[in-house]
Amino acid sequence: MENTYALVTGATSGIGLEISRNLAKRGYNLILVSRTTEKLDQISKKLIQNFNIKCDYFSSDLTLIESPDEIYQFTSQKKYNVNILVNNAGYALPNAFHENSMEDEERCLRVLGTSVIALTKKYINDMISNGGGKIMIVSSVAAFAPASSLQSLYGPVKTFMNRFSESLSFYNKYGITSTAVCPGYTVTNFHTASGVQKEMDSVPGFLKKSAKRIAEEGVDAMLKGKKVSVPTKTWKIIVFLLKVIPNSVFSLISGLLAPGRYNDV
Repeated sequence: MENTYALVTGATSGIGLEISRNLAKRGYNLILVSRTTEKLDQISKKLIQNFNIKCDYFSSDLTLIESPDEIYQFTSQKKYNVNILVNNAGYALPNAFHENSMEDEERCLRVLGTSVIALTKKYINDMISNGGGKIMIVSSVAAFAPASSLQSLYGPVKTFMNRFSESLSFYNKYGITSTAVCPGYTVTNFHTASGVQKEMDSVPGFLKKSAKRIAEEGVDAMLKGKKVSVPTKTWKIIVFLLKVIPNSVFSLISGLLAPGRYNDV
């Protein structure tokens, strides 16, 4: 189908940028979504030059409730057929729950949760009409871990997103699959931006993985229609252990796996 594109949110840095590069390398046309127009323009031009694809972009702030509709209107007006939707945009608050305003919590929930639902709802009807599509929701290993004192909403929302992604399997009959990609610690600017770089610096090196590797495994899993992908063997083992060991045992090793995230508030 002509004018077929993959849409990637949070596309100008970290995992989102590497997913965009990976898809471009595979020959997919792209629509990049992020807040910074200048970065979007620069990255779009590089992807067109390096991979000979079509690439457009739309500047949008997903903390705003109207943003998913604006993104959909942009692609509809351009008559772009979005058959791959990558919900990657990230957000987290650095302070303890009682220190954050309700407005801050709502902005976090919009980026990590409601914008994902809204964009999926917008595009899934088009995918049904067009005979199929692929959805990726970039989740986190935090979805499987006990609740932490740091970034208290992050893990619960990622658990919710995993379940939401799983619920989309009922659309398999239309040729639509959804994949929850759950990376562990990934070397990006996310931790600095969300105020937990100190804790990230304390994580042992063998637990930190590159965004490029996460993107490669995540895109592979999405294209194969897998329901859940935990990139790298290291984190597959850790997620398995998180599912079988009691929380009391986890508390003994939490200082290694999640420095600072289980301290008292």
